[in-house]
Formats: sequence, C-alpha cells, structure tokens
Amino acid sequence: MLFLYVVLLLCCAVLLVAGILEQKRHFASLAQIPTRVLVNGIRGKSSITRLCAGALRGGGLVTVAKTTGSAARFIHPDATEEPVYRKFDLANIVEQIGIVRRAAVYQPDALVIECMAVMPVLQEINQEKLIRSAIGVLCNVREDHLEEMGPTLDDVARSLCRSMPVGGVCVTAERDRLHILQEEADRRNCRLVVVDPASVADAELRGFSWFTFKENVAIALAVAELLGVDRQTALQGMWDAPPDPGVLSVQRYLTPGGKRLRFANVFAANDPESTLMNVRYLEQLGAIGRPLDVVVNCRPDRVERNGQMGAIVSDLAPEVVFLIGHPTKSARDAIPAGFTGRVVDLGGDRRDPEELTAAVLAALGRASSLVAIGNIHGQGELFLDCLAALPPDDSYDSYDCDDFDDFDEVLAAVAEGRPPVPRGEPS
Repeated sequence: MLFLYVVLLLCCAVLLVAGILEQKRHFASLAQIPTRVLVNGIRGKSSITRLCAGALRGGGLVTVAKTTGSAARFIHPDATEEPVYRKFDLANIVEQIGIVRRAAVYQPDALVIECMAVMPVLQEINQEKLIRSAIGVLCNVREDHLEEMGPTLDDVARSLCRSMPVGGVCVTAERDRLHILQEEADRRNCRLVVVDPASVADAELRGFSWFTFKENVAIALAVAELLGVDRQTALQGMWDAPPDPGVLSVQRYLTPGGKRLRFANVFAANDPESTLMNVRYLEQLGAIGRPLDVVVNCRPDRVERNGQMGAIVSDLAPEVVFLIGHPTKSARDAIPAGFTGRVVDLGGDRRDPEELTAAVLAALGRASSLVAIGNIHGQGELFLDCLAALPPDDSYDSYDCDDFDDFDEVLAAVAEGRPPVPRGEPS
C-alpha cells in the first residue's frame, strides 16, 4: 500500500514540474508578442477580430489573428488563413496555448485573438493565464449563453468583464449596460474606451465588399488608434481584409424551376436581438424584400436557442417558416400562437440535405427572399452547401449603394418605397 502512495506522489510531482515548465514556456512565447488584443462579447467577435487584424496590417504591423466563430481560423501575417485543427472536433481553451506558440514564430508586433471561453471562470483564466492582453474588446452584451453566464443580462455583462485586462484598456460599443462595464473596469484599473458608431461615415462603410456594422468598424478603428495606426490607413486595411465564413451575406440564386431567390445567411447572429437587427438591416438596404420566408436550423445541444428563434418568428412576419435540424419541436412550440403564416417541419438529423433543400425550394414563390437563422452547424451547413450548388442569378433589380452620394437617402427611399436619387442627378 505504501508503494502505491509513493507512486502516486511521484506522478503528482512529475505533473507539477511539467505544468510549471509548460507555463514558463507559454509565458516566454507571450513575451515575444509585444501587443496582444483579446476580443470578447456576445455577437460579432469574429468579424471584429478580422477587422482589427486588417487595420493593424494596413498600418504595417506584423499581425497574427485567430477567430473561433462559425469556423475557427488561424490568420497569418499575409492575411492567408487555415482552419484550426481540433481533435474530435471539440473546442477547448487549451488550444490558445498552441495558437500563441505558432504566432510567436512570426515574431509579430501584435496578436488579435477571439475569446473562446463561455464559463465566467474560464474567461478569466483565458485572460490572466493564456493571453494576458493589454488591450481588450468587449463588443456588446446580448441574450445568449444565459445558462453559463446568466440568468440576467446584468450577470452576462459582469461575466464578460472578467476578460478585461487589469491595468490595461478595454474598447466597447455597449451602451445599455455601460454603467456595469465602467464599474468592473474601475475595479480592475482598466481604462474603458467607449466608441460611437455614428463616427463611422456611410462612405466608409461602403468600402466593404460584405455587410458589416458601424459598431464593429468603430471598435477596430479605436484599437488601431491605440496602436498608432491612422484612420485612413486602418480603413484601407479593413477593406482589404477577408471576411469571416459566417459573415452576414445575401446571395442570389436561380432554382431548378426557374424561381429567383435572394438568400440571406444570418446564421452567425444566433441570438434573437442580433437576428432581428440583421434582418431589418438587410430589409432597409433593399438586399432582401417581401415575400419573406425563414429557415430555422435546430441543434440538440442548443434547445434554449432553438426556442428563442421560434419566439421571434412573429416579429420577422414571414410567409412560411421551415424548421430543419433536430429537435424542431423546441422551435415549433415557441412560435407564438398568433403567427398567421405556415410552419413546415422538415426536421431530422439524418434527413437527406438535397431532399430537404428541394422541399424548401418547391415551397417558395416565383421571386422571394429566404432568411436562415439559428445555428449554422449540422443541417444548416449541409443546406448552405446545397444552395451554393445552384446557379447564380446575375440579373439586378436592387439599388447599388455605390451609385449614391448619401447612404441615408438610400435607406429613406427604400423605407418610403421610392427610387433614391443617383449620384450627380438633381433631387
């Protein structure tokens, strides 16, 4: 028996020594990266990570980045990227150690990395032990991961604040719970920089080839300014940066039956507030229109979120709601009783994706808009693959915002149902 205790103690001693050596090695890797930016928040982290990295690259800083988001990516200093390998496809914050080690090989000026922790204690470990950032980003506080960080949005705000750098700087676009963020920042001797989305001009937003939000751009500009990159240089770097695979986008397709389809991928905005905001934003731009149909993708490990997506169906006011994935009952039961549209349940985790896609397309009108919400994983990814195989619709019957001087004029015209005044023409 004594022998077993001795063996146990020796094993513990070996593990302790190995842990200490690994920590020293990790801290040595961190020391080779002068500036580390940790991006946290509920929605938009991956996009902000890419925007910050693009802005710093534009300013001539050797920058490495890593996103988690819809598809985890390691982004090299030349903006090329590759998927982050995960054993058994399981995410674990320990992977940040390997990312830091890979980044240090480039001897970069900066590392911009997305926070992948959800549990409050892990968010603090991610900051204090794994990244040790001097600049933090806390983009927003939204209704998501309430089981881990909630139950209230105030609790979510305080949980996210655990990634604030002690004695550093934190950049945010959050307004509703700014007082909580300021209290937590004061506790950590952290300077809180609050950005104003209105500071981003419409002309600057038009430089992007994909849909993004002024809040995200304003945050990236603030981070760039903290690191000495001027505004125009930072913007050019952001315009040149590749978008996230899950970025808000609208594609135009022709179906096998000759129908014209505008498809909006809103999977990345998988909390109800962001989903509604994104859909209304696309409608204001004229990128999608009515009649509008909705696809809700369900996941067995996101039952609460499935219900949240079902609950906002009335606010979206679609003609038809298609439920895919599993379990669809979690979304169907949450659809308000007053919803007057049709609900088509195509659920099943083993359903053939081509058969599912054909069923959705068959139910659409001759010209319609289809919005995908919920979570991209599972049937959502397969559905996107099937749609991507459709021929594109090259006809154009919407407004190109680059043809107009005032972006607000486009939004007002779309809202009033009139054509906007093109650049150079009298109003």
